[in-house]
Amino acid sequence: MASKIVATLTIFIVISLPLIKAQWQPNAFEASLLDQACFNTENHAACLSRISAAYRQGAGGPMPILNAAIGGALEEASKTIENVSNLQSAVENNVREEMAVRDCIELLNYTLDELRWSFELIEKIDPAVANLHREESFRSWLSAALSNQETCLEGFDRIHGHLHVPVEREVRQLTQLVSNILALHKRLRRIISHPPHESNTGSATFDLPPKPTWLTKDDEKQMHESGHAVHADAVVALDGTGQFRSISEAINSAPNNSTRRYVIYVKEGEYVEQVEVTRKKTNIVLIGDGMDKTVISGSRSHASGWTTFRSATFAVSGSGFIARDITFRNTAGPEGSQAVALRVDSDCSVFYRCSIEGTPLPKQVITITAQSRNNESVDHSGFSFQDCFIDSTYPTYLGRPWKPYSRVVFMQSYLGPKVEPAGWLEWPENSGNDTVFYGEYMNHGPGAELSGRVKWPGYHIIRDQAMASLFTVRRFIDGKSWLPSTGVTFMADLDG
Repeated sequence: MASKIVATLTIFIVISLPLIKAQWQPNAFEASLLDQACFNTENHAACLSRISAAYRQGAGGPMPILNAAIGGALEEASKTIENVSNLQSAVENNVREEMAVRDCIELLNYTLDELRWSFELIEKIDPAVANLHREESFRSWLSAALSNQETCLEGFDRIHGHLHVPVEREVRQLTQLVSNILALHKRLRRIISHPPHESNTGSATFDLPPKPTWLTKDDEKQMHESGHAVHADAVVALDGTGQFRSISEAINSAPNNSTRRYVIYVKEGEYVEQVEVTRKKTNIVLIGDGMDKTVISGSRSHASGWTTFRSATFAVSGSGFIARDITFRNTAGPEGSQAVALRVDSDCSVFYRCSIEGTPLPKQVITITAQSRNNESVDHSGFSFQDCFIDSTYPTYLGRPWKPYSRVVFMQSYLGPKVEPAGWLEWPENSGNDTVFYGEYMNHGPGAELSGRVKWPGYHIIRDQAMASLFTVRRFIDGKSWLPSTGVTFMADLDG
């Protein structure tokens, strides 16, 4: 009996040893990628454990680590929304602070959407094939996700409350995870082989149709027809000759998550209302009788008790939105402090023959831009102005560094006499002067003289055509792949 027991034990030991040795361990490269996905997170070990577990369920290779990292960020976004929502009960008789918390929850839900889109998209990308359209969408969505958290926190500025610090603590981890995903993606794109002609110059073969499915020939035709000739699903008229008297009513009546265009014709008149096109109101087309005839007007402002985010006369976050021949106006005036006429969080949106209006202080110094890129290595946002006409009544600057890595370029545009010789306005304490990217290329007009421009390290007189081409419609927003079918006149490349 004793010999049988020993034999049995011996067999057990022999069998169990390989099981111990088979325990998964990442190789050095995988370990470095996993570490990058969890870089600078509050609980590094827990982050590694979660992403490693998700990665082991994949097919192996570097790309599944990116998928696992996005999955981890999705979990974090859901948790952050829940935690920030719980803070609402801590608001003590502070309407604006309560509003800021609600804004933050909405923005965090935008981040959740953008992470979901990115997760679905990255699974369709073959790393060995040029997928520039999808790659640009991926980077743009995650850059937008970074901006959402920044906008959330800005909502607590100038509010005498106590929730700014706890909200910042909640969103910090999510912001770091999204930044890590963008950095990880950038690293993988450098080391994974691509076809030899991958570029945004038109030589690559896109795996998506060059004209997006969200805009058809009928949509393109409607961009050129007069409002009266448009076949509309709904008509808005102040005099009661349409189905609706307000734009909000018409938009709220539109189908949710529509995969086809829903066209709303807005007859001539001034519509005094706050309009919101929410995320579930997709593929809305709003057509007016002309930007001097169809006007949407509101007067919300920070001074009247609204957050800047919520002060917008017209706010759109539903994807595939198109507006044509309309003015968006905020009449709060200079005494209202910060006030917004148009806020756009919509993916693949087009504004054609539209005017956006507000009222500055008399003789107030004007800045055309205040771009808010906050991370040079992973944030792909920025403003590019090409073939524009810049003129004003009072002294004007092309921009000021709202965030340290603000990126703005003016190219081949007319700059009028009121553009200040310095060109760009310094932010207090020289914030961003060294780190911004402000550039000018082949502008003309009395305000285009460069000899008096700022001498910041971040200011660039662009002389290289190849450098300037990075900021064209074709290269900067991948516009050649989706703008042609909108019917909007645009210049894809540099003029000449």
